[in-house]
Amino acid sequence: MQDNLAVGLGEYKISHTVSDVLVAYGLGSCVGIGLYDPQLRLAGLLHAVLPSSPNGAVEKSAKYVTSGIELLLEEMIKAGAVPSRIIVRMAGGANMLTAPGFAHTFNIGTRNVEAAHETLQRLRLRLVAEEVGGTIGRTVRFYVRDGRMTIRTVGNQEREV
Repeated sequence: MQDNLAVGLGEYKISHTVSDVLVAYGLGSCVGIGLYDPQLRLAGLLHAVLPSSPNGAVEKSAKYVTSGIELLLEEMIKAGAVPSRIIVRMAGGANMLTAPGFAHTFNIGTRNVEAAHETLQRLRLRLVAEEVGGTIGRTVRFYVRDGRMTIRTVGNQEREV
């Protein structure tokens, strides 16, 4: 039997229990970033809200994509993960507010995805799959057993990314 572990807004969780499934519910503009070390069967999922701390403030928080990825990676390394083995899957980053004239102001989803790509590249982490963008929210499940990530949107079947 699998155990769902909810990962709330601005949180991350790691697990090496193969029956665990890390779940981020209702990702809109937020991004769900899953890190997985296949040798250890160690999985971590970040549910980041904003690209980075405002005004360049140095605030390490899982609320932000940039520092959240760093914190999750640090936690996984403490648990024995080797960065060169880690594979990454990502979902979310929808642009939920699409009113005319506000696209640039409210494009938090796009900015979250850009921040994730930049941070993953800087940390030399390998992104193997993503489903990002659009205008529909997603629920993400990240399986500790094998590092699979599935996505479900309202009215659609769950599918693997």
